[in-house]
Amino acid sequence: MNASLGYGIRSILIIQMKYIGDVTLTSALTRNLRLAYPQASVTMLCAPGLKQFIVAQGIADVAIGFQSGGRGRTLGKRLTDYYAVISALRGQKFDLSIELTDTKTSRIMHRLTGAPLRVGFDPPERPFKFWEIQMANVLAAPFGHGGSHYLYRYLSPLGALGLAVQDPTPRLQPTKIAQEECARLLSQSGLAKKSYVAVHAGAGSEGRCWPPQHFAAVIDEVYAKTGLRSLLVGGPDERPVAQSIVETATSPVASVVGKASLEVLVASLAEAAIFLGNDSGPMHVAASVGTPAVGLFGMQSPDLWGPFVVPNKTLRPSLPCPCIAPGVCKEYNPGAVYCVQRLQVAEVAEATLDLIGEVRKSAHSGMPAAS
Repeated sequence: MNASLGYGIRSILIIQMKYIGDVTLTSALTRNLRLAYPQASVTMLCAPGLKQFIVAQGIADVAIGFQSGGRGRTLGKRLTDYYAVISALRGQKFDLSIELTDTKTSRIMHRLTGAPLRVGFDPPERPFKFWEIQMANVLAAPFGHGGSHYLYRYLSPLGALGLAVQDPTPRLQPTKIAQEECARLLSQSGLAKKSYVAVHAGAGSEGRCWPPQHFAAVIDEVYAKTGLRSLLVGGPDERPVAQSIVETATSPVASVVGKASLEVLVASLAEAAIFLGNDSGPMHVAASVGTPAVGLFGMQSPDLWGPFVVPNKTLRPSLPCPCIAPGVCKEYNPGAVYCVQRLQVAEVAEATLDLIGEVRKSAHSGMPAAS
């Protein structure tokens, strides 16, 4: 695609209605778009709960929240909501729209925005039905499979527009207000900067969650051998998992689960010595602020979804595996299989301790030496 295709771009729409991890990876795309089109404003159509986070992090200038699922809404209400958001988007008269969500609904919305340049994946992640047609008129390669990290799928529209990737690394930056709130929470918990392991035991689906009692066992071993305490992070719906870990662990464990905004999560992960957690959004947030990470994976490959750039250890059971949840696992849905639960406490503890040792050897880690 010729670079002149993007001449005169002043307003850009990104359709990214997935999760915080996807939005974090998408930050690399928007940063490169800003470098290519410094005069352009960037708007993101996103999940409602991510609006403030997206603007606070400078991922987009404007974020428009939209709930694409139908849960809890009548058909009439859903149609009314779709009409309202499409009318609002058409009114913005975007020069360029980029569709990253890659669902049937989001592709239709993409076409209806009226943008003259519409970038979409070809082929889409799920094959078109016989009655579907390609809604984009600028086609991006569907990277993110076959060994290529999924980040490159979100960077692919740059190539379709004839633009070079100037910086592929997702980067978030704690805001001053978030840093102040983080400092208050750490003080309440008796934690100092770089003196704790940030632990996220939740995930977007149950099948990606390592058992809480296993996390508790690793937390205890890390404390016994390094003196580092653990800080549990996560959203309000993850409180039961956090409570289980606190009650099971014998070492002192602090928790801000359900107490911190996404902006404060960024600050909390930036101040952590390392991150330990499931294949989930906070793992990508940790990597985006430069925090070394231990990631626990099931069916999804760390090559596609692992922490990007930062020092890391990723663990995944050998596949194919003897199913531990026959009748429950859904083989072709990575979020509905329980392979991650086959990881053993000893191997996760070893990886975590090894990463701590490597980070402590770094002259700039800021982590206290072993006691």
